[in-house]
Amino acid sequence: MHCRPLIFAIAAVLLPGCSASRSAEPASTPTTTGPAATPTATTRAVATRPATTRAAAIDSFQGDYRFLSNFWSAEVVFEGITYPTAEHAYQSAKTLDRAERQRIAALPTPADAKRAGRALKPREDWEAVKFEVMERCVLDKFTRHADLRQQLLATGDAELIEGNTWGDRVWGVYQGEGENRLGKILMKVRGELRK
Repeated sequence: MHCRPLIFAIAAVLLPGCSASRSAEPASTPTTTGPAATPTATTRAVATRPATTRAAAIDSFQGDYRFLSNFWSAEVVFEGITYPTAEHAYQSAKTLDRAERQRIAALPTPADAKRAGRALKPREDWEAVKFEVMERCVLDKFTRHADLRQQLLATGDAELIEGNTWGDRVWGVYQGEGENRLGKILMKVRGELRK
């Protein structure tokens, strides 16, 4: 079994200007069987890397990219409390009341946590610290969970855009407009994780 045709076929899909016509092996190359025919870790990485490793944009955190959402189920520890999602952690940080934070941490869904956070009277410094809080929550999520870290890194240099239908123009982009703060934080964290 030849591995090179597979590699060239994958390269033709992933790399602009790469031609699959090079997939034919030279006649002088012996056929390889046994362990040497098994794709290497490098080959597997290329074969499983999504096409977004080019600089294409990921314009919403749905489907294969749902893991980028703060609603994704992945424990986050923020200021000594463990939360089921980054959304829970972020919303609880709107208050300095530890009991209230623990109450939010115990809510069953991130949507419940978001509603609870909106009902809080935000701490006095909230507007000054909210972006830093989000960055800390996102960084913890992707450093704590190796599988999510690898998925984030596999987005390559793609621009990450939290496109949404609910009108959020601060954390995301709605109808082509928005600051995309969550997308920018994710790209910053991705860059830090590469170091």
